[in-house]
Amino acid sequence: MKHRTTAGLAAVALASIALTGCASGDDAADGGAASDGNVCEVTPAAAPSPAPSPSEEDIKAVEGIEVSGPVGKAPEVSFKTPLEVSTPSSRVVDEGTGDELAEGAQATIDYVVLGGKDGKQTYSTWETKKPESFTLGDPQYDLLNDRLIGQKVGARIAMASTAMDQTVQVTVVEVSGVKDIPTRAEGTAVEPEAGLPTVELADDGQPTVTIPEGYEAPTDLVVQPLVQGDGAEVTKDQTVTVQYAGCLLDGTSFDSSWSRGTPTSFPLNGVIPGWTNGIAGQKVGSQVLLVVPADQGYGDQENGAIPANSTLVFVVDILEAKAA
Repeated sequence: MKHRTTAGLAAVALASIALTGCASGDDAADGGAASDGNVCEVTPAAAPSPAPSPSEEDIKAVEGIEVSGPVGKAPEVSFKTPLEVSTPSSRVVDEGTGDELAEGAQATIDYVVLGGKDGKQTYSTWETKKPESFTLGDPQYDLLNDRLIGQKVGARIAMASTAMDQTVQVTVVEVSGVKDIPTRAEGTAVEPEAGLPTVELADDGQPTVTIPEGYEAPTDLVVQPLVQGDGAEVTKDQTVTVQYAGCLLDGTSFDSSWSRGTPTSFPLNGVIPGWTNGIAGQKVGSQVLLVVPADQGYGDQENGAIPANSTLVFVVDILEAKAA
């Protein structure tokens, strides 16, 4: 299992690509998609392996992390150095008293990070005044999901884990808010232009994309609204929360939030130009078909399951947009 550090949680973009499968499509709820062509279906991702259980030494180390100060303010954190753990370990410092955190909801957190070796602070959202939000259950935040789901707003969690540079870091996380968000686009259906890739929706909104036979890759970005939402207009400097599925023209599904089971969030100025240019200007609640030429995707660079010079097809449900 991959354990990400908590520092920079919001800086998640379409950079980690997973091959999620390609199959022939069945009839879906909304109908109307072409029956001939390359069919791109989302398949569920394999369940992650459970993380190792903390040892007695790990538990003792985390119990030695002292946290003081009122909830809502930057905490005072101290511990005996060097602090070491063999696997991510945590304890609840303060029980929250607000709304319960459920999978699929969007949690907003503040946190402070310290080096386990010397106890020096390396990052604090209280200092930057930039709390971070993510969808509970999103596998990209596996370090936090199990520790926060079932807690309440106001909860404080102290944890120790190994960062990407293999050093141990201590993090104290405080949940400052939770918000339920839709799981799919909600609005008025839009009749798409003829000849484009077609989209069928399952009962839960999960898309199946069909690339028509003989479809020629466009030289310009194609932005086709499929559902018109009635929310605020998205701007390029915002962080968006979306459900999305991505396909190649041969029907290969290379990435999908649907396969992971939860929406995902990322800053719109931190993704491929086709996303930035295609999503900005749309309204929250909309579903958009994007056909992204290589020069607004990954160009002549191979990226995971995406070959060089690939045209990319995305179906994106825009669930929320907020200041980055």
